[in-house]
Amino acid sequence: MASRIRENIDGDLEENHEINVTPFIDVILVLLIIFMVAAPLATVDVNVDLPGSTATPAPRPETPLFLTLKDDLTLAIGNDSVPRGAFAAVLDGKTKGDKQTRIFLRADKAVGYGELMEVMNLLRGAGYLKIALVGLETVPADASAPAPQPGIAP
Repeated sequence: MASRIRENIDGDLEENHEINVTPFIDVILVLLIIFMVAAPLATVDVNVDLPGSTATPAPRPETPLFLTLKDDLTLAIGNDSVPRGAFAAVLDGKTKGDKQTRIFLRADKAVGYGELMEVMNLLRGAGYLKIALVGLETVPADASAPAPQPGIAP
């Protein structure tokens, strides 16, 4: 708070008690600009450490068709290894040409995201759009239960 001494008509000095808000407004505007610039930057560089799913697993079909991407980047349909060149033909043979068959895709933990996306693109290129990702179910931290069980993400 600033005060000024001014002289009145009688020659006496009196204090003027007014708040000078201009510096306060300047500071607020500078802070506003800083937050407007910094806020989008805070959401761009976010580290991703995805947790396991604790959702209720979807029921398994009677004869699920599993596509496995191993850590050496080889593919297996069921228990049979499949070369990528013959992937679409073997998959059509396993599904009897039914493109609406849900494919359960599971990948090794060591497989990178890019390689997983390549396999998903292979599936899309072959005409299979119903893909379910398979992972281990994790137990919430407050519940006590046995080891994680394999499950199917919807």
